[in-house]
Amino acid sequence: MPAPTPVYFDHNATTPLDPRVRAAMLPWLGERWGNASSTHRFGQAARNAVEEAREKVAALLGARPPEIVFTASGTEANNAVLFDAARRAAAGNSPGQIVVSRLEHPSVRQSATRLEAGGMAVSRIPPGPDGVVLAEAVVAALGDGTVLVTLMLANNELGTLQPVAAVAAACRERGIPVLTDAVQAVGKIPVSVHELGVDFLTLGAHKFGGPLGAAALWVRKGVALDGYLVGGSQERHRRAGTENVAAIVGLGEAAALAQGELAERGAHLAALRDRFEAGLAKIPGALVHCAGAPRLPNTSNLALSGVDAQSLLIRLDLAGYAVSTGAACASGVVEPSPTLLALGLSAAEALSSLRVSFGPANRPEQVDAFLATLAAESAALRQLTAPAVGVGGTR
Repeated sequence: MPAPTPVYFDHNATTPLDPRVRAAMLPWLGERWGNASSTHRFGQAARNAVEEAREKVAALLGARPPEIVFTASGTEANNAVLFDAARRAAAGNSPGQIVVSRLEHPSVRQSATRLEAGGMAVSRIPPGPDGVVLAEAVVAALGDGTVLVTLMLANNELGTLQPVAAVAAACRERGIPVLTDAVQAVGKIPVSVHELGVDFLTLGAHKFGGPLGAAALWVRKGVALDGYLVGGSQERHRRAGTENVAAIVGLGEAAALAQGELAERGAHLAALRDRFEAGLAKIPGALVHCAGAPRLPNTSNLALSGVDAQSLLIRLDLAGYAVSTGAACASGVVEPSPTLLALGLSAAEALSSLRVSFGPANRPEQVDAFLATLAAESAALRQLTAPAVGVGGTR
């Protein structure tokens, strides 16, 4: 019997490279080259390619090109802002305080933990059971020593959208800068830095059809940020190191494509997710987390009562379906997701949860076939461990 054609439902981890992005990158992986800091024609061509990409990324965000700083990953961009805030607090002879949500990506959560070990105060704001942090709870945690607030725009596991604009407005009145990790949001929903009102925003190319190894940090004009990587004068002294021209070109092309296709993509993804969740209601023991909250159009996080999600993931992979048990950065670690625990779920509930994240190339018939496989595989596993449970629903 031939192996099943693999179906990819893990687009929040990474996305396939769009063929149009690949075509834009290819010349810079072969016949075109140059250091963008060099003054000869090869360097000038590379510099022009980088600046064209900067304009495309800025246009997607409603920003100015000089406000875009290219980095190698969203993790690097988040780290740059957090550790710069800590350096500034230390320069003022104060350990300072940062306020973070308990939903943040590990690049923020673990940075906060490291800063706390160094003496900085860290306030961690939990979400409600709907996977959304209350803006009022963030504001209540602000103090005279607060040097930074971080609140992600869309959670990578649940897809829930956070009240970033409301938090940023309150912080702006107090002169406190705000960072939003928008890595999961950019390319899936409209994102305007001016509507959000934040001071820093991070994004990653590989979440919306671009290459791995290319990301960007948006820094509001007039907001101070010292270089995280030091050495050369690249990126206006905010990120030293020779630019990865091919990857940056890919990021720019992905941004331009997203800007032109965002509405169409969003409608397609939402239709797939809604079809999937309607089908889940017929699977015994299935429960969709945070179904009533505003979410990304492509993301569904569900629990299957009485089923070990890691075992189910393996069976689904063998059946030809790629999904996730949590954030890709935690892959291989069989522990309850901190994000799911922050909702108030038990460890057993968290360990029975899967994330399914759709992409533009997925089709309705793939969703229907996956639902049938999911029902069969979860029932087989449940038979081994527990009696049958009730009919599915939403949370």
